[in-house]
Amino acid sequence: MGDNTNPDDRSPLLPDRYPQQDFFVCDVFDAAPKGDMASMEHPLFSISTKPDLTAREYRNGSTFVRVSPGELGLATVHDRDVLIYCISQLMAALNSGQPVNQVVRFKAYDLLVATNRGTDGRGYEQLRSAFKRLQGTQIETNILTGGTEALDIFSLIDRVRIMRETREGRMQEVEVRLSDWVFNAIRSNEVLTLNRQYFRLRKPLERRLYEIARKHCGWPGKAVKFGLDTLQRKCGSKSTDFEFRRLIKTIVDQDDAHGHFPDYALSFDNTRDQVTFTPRAGKALPQETLFPMISNQALEKARTVAPGYDVYALKGDYLAFWDDKGQQPLKNADAAFLGWCKKRHERNPLR
Repeated sequence: MGDNTNPDDRSPLLPDRYPQQDFFVCDVFDAAPKGDMASMEHPLFSISTKPDLTAREYRNGSTFVRVSPGELGLATVHDRDVLIYCISQLMAALNSGQPVNQVVRFKAYDLLVATNRGTDGRGYEQLRSAFKRLQGTQIETNILTGGTEALDIFSLIDRVRIMRETREGRMQEVEVRLSDWVFNAIRSNEVLTLNRQYFRLRKPLERRLYEIARKHCGWPGKAVKFGLDTLQRKCGSKSTDFEFRRLIKTIVDQDDAHGHFPDYALSFDNTRDQVTFTPRAGKALPQETLFPMISNQALEKARTVAPGYDVYALKGDYLAFWDDKGQQPLKNADAAFLGWCKKRHERNPLR
């Protein structure tokens, strides 16, 4: 039989090959950083600075988690930045009443800037490796997310698809499918807001300690104490007892000198081998934003205000400038950004 459809009745538009419901587009640049509570409670991520190819198991009562490395080793605490970024975006959408999806699409550059990573070639290569470790690491656990009780064996992300790359081979758009386990935690609001200074902590152990403090102290919360052996297991550290004690004391001494640890002060009792996390007085944890939100319209205007400049690089430089100046609230982020771009161009015109 022939096609009886009247050509005049057909839509002049091409079919929508990528319907919105198939994925969620990350476009909230100022989303507050959030992490899932399950991985803050349990040591799913390696704190090693070298490829960690050792399988591990952690038990707490009837709860257990087994983590097995992929070809590049276990996913690291720094690799977790990818999940934090995705969770933050999805929670911002849910809180504003928008529908979300297990597949999230974002610009690699935005993730790098939002998580305080370098945007040079090395930054993109490190991100690519993070994707591989997150997908390759296998987790077996009976930890509940979203009230779902089951024995799960999964990767933290099911799939990564690089949608576009530059001529230099740098990824631009990326599509990530989160595991059911992570997505259940998001839909059930089993997440906690993190201090954005978390991304400035250099040492993987510091980041892990902050996660533990955030999960167990709460906010404003009360002081919480851990025996050194318990803390070592919760951190997933493979160091000797002597070395772990030395590492903890170094972090405590540095915090005493600089007060750099976000939201919580650390202290160490040598006689009891005990670490105490105490919420810092007068420091409110919840941030309204991760960064000032700069609109796409402002980026287009920046091309005129600062001709010859890469506007995305300008945005990254401006956010670093804003951060260094103490994160002062902005009445109009677009106007402040454009004013800064104008001054940058006046000092160093490119044409």
